[in-house]
Amino acid sequence: MNTNQLCSLVDDFRELQNENEWVEFKVNNEDPQMIGEYISALSNSACLHDQKFGYLIYGIDDNTHEVVGTKLAPRTKKVGNQELESWLANVLSPKIDFKIYEFQYNAYNLVMFQIDATDSRPVNFKGDAYIRIGSYKQKLDKYPEKARKIWTKTNDAVFESRLALNSVDEDTVLKLLDYPTYFSLLNQNLPTDKSGILNKLEEEKMINKSGENYDITNLGAILFAKDLRNFEKLARKAIRVVIYKGKDRLNAIKEQVGGKGYAIGFEGLINYINDQLPTNEEIAVFRKEVKMYPELAIREAVANAIIHQDFNEIGTGPMIEIFADRIEITNPGRPLISYLRLIDHSPQSRNEKLAYFMRRINVCEERGSGIDKIVNLSEEYQLPAPNFLEGTNSMKVIMYAYKKLAQMDKQDKIRACYQHSCLKYVSSDYMTNQSFRERLKIPQKNYATVSRIIADTIESELVKDYDPESKSKKYAKYVPFWA
Repeated sequence: MNTNQLCSLVDDFRELQNENEWVEFKVNNEDPQMIGEYISALSNSACLHDQKFGYLIYGIDDNTHEVVGTKLAPRTKKVGNQELESWLANVLSPKIDFKIYEFQYNAYNLVMFQIDATDSRPVNFKGDAYIRIGSYKQKLDKYPEKARKIWTKTNDAVFESRLALNSVDEDTVLKLLDYPTYFSLLNQNLPTDKSGILNKLEEEKMINKSGENYDITNLGAILFAKDLRNFEKLARKAIRVVIYKGKDRLNAIKEQVGGKGYAIGFEGLINYINDQLPTNEEIAVFRKEVKMYPELAIREAVANAIIHQDFNEIGTGPMIEIFADRIEITNPGRPLISYLRLIDHSPQSRNEKLAYFMRRINVCEERGSGIDKIVNLSEEYQLPAPNFLEGTNSMKVIMYAYKKLAQMDKQDKIRACYQHSCLKYVSSDYMTNQSFRERLKIPQKNYATVSRIIADTIESELVKDYDPESKSKKYAKYVPFWA
């Protein structure tokens, strides 16, 4: 918010007869414990009263509502060796977003904490939850009926529909969003006037009309922001690319943090990643360099990380890490389905509107074939099977550089066997010793090597005999454990 918007909010709040459950005035009380308790109380109370935000405002007398100014300087105040804002964020649970604005109102210094209302779970500060009762702050455990209401309240608005920036004029909308690229990506003519542009963005739910002004939605900002740093809640959702020297994280030689919205920055991101990847020299009639990893697989993995991330995970975004022997692509949020069922399962996305738009501009396909493509392309390029790792609050895809079979460990081989059986099964086919030998480029005389890998994968309970009654091992067929 700019200074005029902040001052206008202050005027509205000063008109209140009394402080209410989601607005609190202070002058100079800088006690971090007190500030943390009020953030908890105002977030919980805003939730109960169906408000988007709670407000803690410094520089206004709580009895007369006169503007008197404040000496609080939250950006420089520390708790121990830690900055106040960082300290508060670390001791609040769950981690909610709050913004601190320092501004002048008629030459008086004011500070405003704008605090997001919690969603379906009370906010605790140092293990205790607080609530506002009238103009008084109380511990929530004294009011179990209010705690129950918070637990049962959910924010029905999905991420894409929530607001990235509220109440800005039309010129600010057009300044912050790359609207020409929007029309270009959809092969539409650019309207000749502002109203035509704004009407189309509103129709697409990129912005909402708000009185005389507009709200920019998360969908509009995350896709078309010229610079995500202009949207505080989304700045940490910019995509990071880190290049390391060697096979570990001890020596990062380059780091790039994207600033553009996903739709306008995607092609540039993919080109940048591909430029950093190692190459092999292929000799035919002429020598030529071939990328170690198939570009389409990189494209699908990055698109999946963008589309399926959990935007409620605060302070983290998609990250691509490039090592000498692999590339790791991580997104915040656990997968909605088991990592073992990514190849065959129908797609599920937390962010349907985001996914739908990315499909419209051909970043990904309508059907959930991204993981299938990554696995299939790894087979075509004779690369080790990619790895899908589910973390506590993340999902990671690892693609490996070329290895000879002798360099692969047991788990590499089992993973390749399982993924090959999945690809065959979803294509209405079956894995056999021969098909897996062809996948690994193993000559027929080494039939027993493949049989050993299949046996290990069966022992790991990832594949099974299609016909357990058959006595023929030479013509045996195998299917995934879930088939």
